[in-house]
Amino acid sequence: MSLTIKAALSQARSQLAQSRAATPALDAEVLLSHVTCFDRAGLYREWQRTLTPEQESEFFAVVNERLSGVPVAYLTGHKEFMGLEFAVNPFVLIPRPETELLVEEALRLAPAGAVIVDVGTGSGAVAVSLAFYRPDVRVYATDQSSGAIDTAQLNAGCHGVGDRITFFRGDLLEPLSGLNLTGRVDLLAANLPYIPTGDLPSLPREVRLFEPESALDGGADGLELYRRLFPDAADMLRPGGILLAEIGCGQSKAVGEILKPPLWNVTILKDLAGRDRLVSGRKMDD
Repeated sequence: MSLTIKAALSQARSQLAQSRAATPALDAEVLLSHVTCFDRAGLYREWQRTLTPEQESEFFAVVNERLSGVPVAYLTGHKEFMGLEFAVNPFVLIPRPETELLVEEALRLAPAGAVIVDVGTGSGAVAVSLAFYRPDVRVYATDQSSGAIDTAQLNAGCHGVGDRITFFRGDLLEPLSGLNLTGRVDLLAANLPYIPTGDLPSLPREVRLFEPESALDGGADGLELYRRLFPDAADMLRPGGILLAEIGCGQSKAVGEILKPPLWNVTILKDLAGRDRLVSGRKMDD
């Protein structure tokens, strides 16, 4: 006889806790919600419901994958970000809550009818969120991965903003070179790889083994791609335009040495954990 929801959750929590998963109870609930199509509250309303044999088999199959380190978001195929659900897969980095700071600042700073560029769009979380919450803006988004571009386009379509975002595959801003955007962009957002190469082996197993290395590795000091991006970003932004770039802990000083006055007026914003997280640079008038 198959297990009840209560028994299945209890067994999965125990297994995940023994594997030292950071959030065993939450992981079990999210995975069983995915299998049963109940929301997490529904699991507790249906506490004594017996799983079908197919549901029980599928549930413990994904629990076993989680035990091997596969991120929950890859197992369910989606992740919440800015109140929206995004399709995710191993082609894209899983959206992080700290990146919502970038989106919130962009929503606050972008003028009416803004032209926005999102560099390294990945799942499209930033680009789609901006277009969704600001119907007046136009977004151009780039990524070097064709798998990421396909995923971002899917997410744009799911949220009804595909007509206001144009996606381009290629390196940083190079795909936009023929669009006559030089000096016309109001806001440029970038969440590029910023983890130093030497720090990759110390990342959590589920990140190190399963998320795309190309979306993590920022070179020797983590700022290799940003050093390439910033000069071209200065050319693309209009005077008074805004550059927003997510960074890692301890990188704000080095970024400040790149984005110097008189061309840039830079502010560093901290995330909810009190860590330097976001570079906000305004391009000064020529």
